[in-house]
Amino acid sequence: MESKSEKYTPSAVSWAEMNTKNKGMRDKRVSLEEAAQIIGSGCHVALGGTQYNRVPIAIVRELIRAGKKNLTVSRSLMSFEADFLLVAGVMKTAVTSWLSGAVTYGLSPMVRLYMENNRAKFEEWSNLAMGLRYMAGAMGIPCIPAKVVLGSDIARLVGLKTMECPYTGDKLALIPALNPDVAVIHAQRADKFGNGQIDGMTAMDTDMAKAAKKVIVTVEKIVPNEEIRRTPELTRIPFFCVDAVVEVPYGAFPYDCYGCYEPVHEHFRGYYKGFETAKSPEENTRNYIEKYFMETKSFEDYLALFGVNTIIKYSMVRKS
Repeated sequence: MESKSEKYTPSAVSWAEMNTKNKGMRDKRVSLEEAAQIIGSGCHVALGGTQYNRVPIAIVRELIRAGKKNLTVSRSLMSFEADFLLVAGVMKTAVTSWLSGAVTYGLSPMVRLYMENNRAKFEEWSNLAMGLRYMAGAMGIPCIPAKVVLGSDIARLVGLKTMECPYTGDKLALIPALNPDVAVIHAQRADKFGNGQIDGMTAMDTDMAKAAKKVIVTVEKIVPNEEIRRTPELTRIPFFCVDAVVEVPYGAFPYDCYGCYEPVHEHFRGYYKGFETAKSPEENTRNYIEKYFMETKSFEDYLALFGVNTIIKYSMVRKS
């Protein structure tokens, strides 16, 4: 399936906005609903984690419930959340290197439906290029020279600019910076000031947080600052990047959060099996959205649908 993206056009970055925001060490604890209000319709939102790792599903659910529209959403590797955001009308443009629940599930029927019928846009980059884009945004430079995607259809589809290296004469791709309006990252813990600690794979989250104009961090647990200071090497997201912190236990469930719980693949298989029995692929996804997001009044109600036994089965005991 060829990407339906238009050629990349760099957007103006308001450095004044990024440099003048309050970076002080203040109490940034808010509710899920308050955090979702930071994101306006039409914004560019970056989601942390990768594929079904640390999906900030609690915020995704809130965005759908709040009726946000026409967002550009970027992520290194998108998972099932792409289906929900597309069908709910929240995501208009996907910027990523992968659009599928996971390798074993194949390409999402919803992605095909929306992209092939021009109901949404897919701006495709390689996974490495996505990382370089966030890195350039974090560094405050307009682009990063690299050899990635040279000679590929991706370079042609996005109208990638190139240059000749002044030292070697090599042809280099100019990978443009990505500066999201808001980054949403789920982590294992943070203090009330926003110092976020991530166990295991960090994906592109550190650069993403530094590149974004605003950052929302949802965490399994808000801990005292003293606990953060005991292991400062685990603080991947510094407080001065963060605008809001939300304590949401199981905030990525049924996706995984390393050291806390594993992905519930039987749940994902059930969702995909629904494509076989529903009248249309879109009906299957709408039914899922209605059951898990719209009919549940709180995130606790959402978790209750999975049942205590399932949550316990997939939970992990963190070793101190």
